[in-house]
Amino acid sequence: MSNRARRWPHSWEPEPRWPALVAVVSVGGIYAALPRYLILGPRWLFPGVVFGLLVPAVVTHVHGHQFLNRFFGFTVNGAVTACLIASVALLIEELPAHRESPTRLLLSAASLWFSNVLVFALWYWRLDAGGPHGRDSRPDHLEGAFLFPQMTLQSQPDEDDERWSPNFVDYLFLAFNTSTAFSPTDAPVLQRWAKMLMMLQSLISLTVLALLAARAVNIL
Repeated sequence: MSNRARRWPHSWEPEPRWPALVAVVSVGGIYAALPRYLILGPRWLFPGVVFGLLVPAVVTHVHGHQFLNRFFGFTVNGAVTACLIASVALLIEELPAHRESPTRLLLSAASLWFSNVLVFALWYWRLDAGGPHGRDSRPDHLEGAFLFPQMTLQSQPDEDDERWSPNFVDYLFLAFNTSTAFSPTDAPVLQRWAKMLMMLQSLISLTVLALLAARAVNIL
């Protein structure tokens, strides 16, 4: 038994990975359902690439190959981010052509907005405090790129205390707030890389919403 397990015998549990897996699959499904003019290449290409990367990511995690798991995880995140940015760029390019009905345009923009939330939640989850592997190496979360409210309530480690550490839902909430309020709400940002990512996420969200507003004015 490790020293960590002896010190925290009742409170430490590894972080679940399945919410992030569901998020990646959801992004792939949303992308495949977009109108043809918002998709690069064949419709099956991006879901196929995502699935092809997820399989080794899951296998390397199950077998404890952390370096390879991180490599495939970052590759998946990079792929979904590239496709999201490409689809937003195509939406900007095609909007003046008025090729889609207002209803389909609204659904497309809403899909991209929701994908934006999921993609950046994956990045925050993957990068904060060493990622899931780094957070699994300690049962508490006392430092990271985001100052979660629970971090300010924690005392010094004690064998009988139940410790808190963020999981994917916490980062999803953070990403959702960033896309709606264009700023952090309950969790201040402490590190520069996180500030840059949040700026990019807010820019994408604002772009999609601004395009919707402009199209709505044209319709009226």
